[in-house]
Amino acid sequence: MAILLSISFILFLLYSCLIIYYTIGWVTIPLFNPNLKEQIFSTHISVIIPARNEAQNLPVLLQSLLAQTYPVHLFEVMVVDDHSTDSTSAILHNYTRFNIRKISLAEYDGLEKINSYKKKAIEIAIKESKGTLMVTTDADCYLPQNWLATIAAFYEKEQPVFIAAPVVINNAVSFIEIFQALDFMTLQGITGAAVYKKMSSMCNGANMAYEKNVFYEVDGFKNIDSIASGDDMLLMHKIYKRYPNKVLYLKSANAMADTQPVKSIAQFFNQRIRWASKADKYDDKRILPILILVYVFNLLLFIIPVASIFYPSHFNVFSVTFSSFQYWLLLLGLKTLVELIFLIPVAIFFKKIWLLILFPLMQPFHIIYCIIAGWLGKFGSYQWKGRKLN
Repeated sequence: MAILLSISFILFLLYSCLIIYYTIGWVTIPLFNPNLKEQIFSTHISVIIPARNEAQNLPVLLQSLLAQTYPVHLFEVMVVDDHSTDSTSAILHNYTRFNIRKISLAEYDGLEKINSYKKKAIEIAIKESKGTLMVTTDADCYLPQNWLATIAAFYEKEQPVFIAAPVVINNAVSFIEIFQALDFMTLQGITGAAVYKKMSSMCNGANMAYEKNVFYEVDGFKNIDSIASGDDMLLMHKIYKRYPNKVLYLKSANAMADTQPVKSIAQFFNQRIRWASKADKYDDKRILPILILVYVFNLLLFIIPVASIFYPSHFNVFSVTFSSFQYWLLLLGLKTLVELIFLIPVAIFFKKIWLLILFPLMQPFHIIYCIIAGWLGKFGSYQWKGRKLN
């Protein structure tokens, strides 16, 4: 037991250094607030949206795209209907009089043999696109009116080949929605810090952009198309490998995508297991030691209170002796404090500061979730859009 406690303390110190590094990274990212009224744009953009059974969400997304301040002649919207069985197709038909194009995935041969329909949808849209900058989002998102204008201004000023942009969950007050909003906000803060510090390459497919020619330069989704998930980070890693200094994070509230939370615990775990399933496929191997550190540390935080019941022990920290259970409470409290220091500036940016009141209460649930999702992401299967995948 003493060895277990000693290891957990060492891992806590490493974890704290990591979170402090993320904190420094996040607060040093410069905010991007261009004068859009004086901007003269020249970038042709193709917005790509894979959609499967999204009839409930699409109208909100499409209306937000029609309200964009970006010049209409400089962007197109391409919605790829992935074998929807609801009224998705009919809804898209009502918008074809605008600069919104519908592509039906069912019209392409051999799709029954592929494992990632979303990657195929994006790939086909890119092939038929007219833009030079591909911008992807999800069908359950809402986009502010200066979204495209801000992305284009950033692209034209900084000249990146890949842009990772912020995403926020539009949560209600149920437990599962608050929990995932906190978890997702944490991941978003880490994403921004990691990309800015060139520590690792992270992003979310609900809000990212990349050059069309660079997509083809790295052979698109080749060699990662057998993996169901990973249309965002796995592609980002391929691009980062070739252009490490041209993969940037866009920190701007005007470029932030609002996305919907899942509504049940089962859906939440399915989503997180899907995300975790691609962890060992990352080409950017710098992220793997971090994932291992976080997983093992959380695993020990689960084991220690259980083990203390059967193997009571004592541990000395800074010349103070604690029982094993008291030590676990101390460790949990210190972990929460370190994470709150990181989350305060992140929550201010995402306008979710009120969520931090509930953050300490979510810690035990977060530990359990990390263990389960991490394990099943490697050895389990999940449901995604009505398909069972491994």
